[in-house]
Amino acid sequence: MSKMIHLCLAKMSDTGMEQKYIQEAFDTQWVAPLGPNVDGFEDDLKQFVGEGKEVVALSNGTAAVHMALIACGVGPGDEVITQSFTFCASAHPVTYLGATPVFVDSERDTWNMDPDLLEVAIKDRLTKTGRKPKVILPVALYGMPYQIERIMEIANRYEIPVVEDAAEGFGSRYKGQVLGTFGKYGVLSFNGNKMITTSGGGALICGDRAEWKKVMWLATQARESYPYYQHEVIGYNYRMSNICAGIGRGQMTVLEDHIAHHHHVQSLYEQLLKDVPGVKVHIQPNGSDRGQVPVSQERSLVSDGNLSPVRTPAAPVYDSNYWLTTITLDPALKVKDQENAYKQMVTGAVGGAAGVIHTASTVVTDCQPNANVEAMRLALLAAGVESRPLWKPMHKQPVYRKAPAYVNGVSEGLFKIGMCLPTGPCVTDEHVKHIVNTIKASIL
Repeated sequence: MSKMIHLCLAKMSDTGMEQKYIQEAFDTQWVAPLGPNVDGFEDDLKQFVGEGKEVVALSNGTAAVHMALIACGVGPGDEVITQSFTFCASAHPVTYLGATPVFVDSERDTWNMDPDLLEVAIKDRLTKTGRKPKVILPVALYGMPYQIERIMEIANRYEIPVVEDAAEGFGSRYKGQVLGTFGKYGVLSFNGNKMITTSGGGALICGDRAEWKKVMWLATQARESYPYYQHEVIGYNYRMSNICAGIGRGQMTVLEDHIAHHHHVQSLYEQLLKDVPGVKVHIQPNGSDRGQVPVSQERSLVSDGNLSPVRTPAAPVYDSNYWLTTITLDPALKVKDQENAYKQMVTGAVGGAAGVIHTASTVVTDCQPNANVEAMRLALLAAGVESRPLWKPMHKQPVYRKAPAYVNGVSEGLFKIGMCLPTGPCVTDEHVKHIVNTIKASIL
């Protein structure tokens, strides 16, 4: 393989629709954070997520989390419950607002927020602070749907709004319903490594027009309706540009193709790695049937005019987009050169170090992947394959060392043994075979 196989890079549509919309933006001089492409992209997203929802296109997914928290009234002194096993963008906007993130660990099936531990955290915060957390923020880790029915039942019982972080889960569904549409708000991301891209960008799914107006107003500097600029609350410059939205409109035409490709690549990894000792591919609950609920018992008219039962497949319970394929390595598995793992500082932009410009103080930390995981990452890198460790849990991040955390050891345990493999639309069957062969060849 002569070129690096990246985890999940964007791929433009074969029809060139992205160029069409971008050219229209230049031709009409709509090179601004508003315009017909923004309106069109929001309409496309509304159609995809389902009837009754409104969507605001924003500059990135982190901005969407920030806007949702502000719209829910989060401020200094408040607490927000969020998933510990996630990227920092699920937690940092909480701190932007002077609030405190309260981290909840994961359950083993989906690797997402543990509903039992969620309720423990709510009760304990009520006891210790006398106040309910302001928001519950579950995360669709690597595209995997969370146990949203149980989370929503708990949230509704305690009357706490839910903001779904579906940044990695665009196109994932639970019982046929798109993630991001269960709670009060839903966060999407269109970063260059997501299911579709706008280069950089995100969106916030809102429950109705009134919530949409509130977010739209806040995201456009909260300007009052005067012929001059008057501001009575702090606003933000978070709207998506017309150019980026043009890319998004083109990308929406290939979204279902991208989802199907990710499913195919995931299935290929499952097939090729199933008999490799010590290597386990993470799959959604209920395995290869994709979590099918019982077939529906709908009735339809037959030729004689009578109603006849028709058995049709119902929606899967868990239907992940499989944004990234993830695997775990048994701690006892021996990988070539693992005795040399963590001997040198990471300096490149591959393997999770993209954007690294601040040199770390030490080569190792008190919480890191096992030596065999790091050795496997380096073996894949030498073979021209980008891979990464799983997200380091937020409750183990030094910046959040003082934040309340309700843990059960799941996310920390997975972080030590797990890694992500390339799954994006540019990954071919031959790439997957090369990756699997490299993994096999690296095991002693």
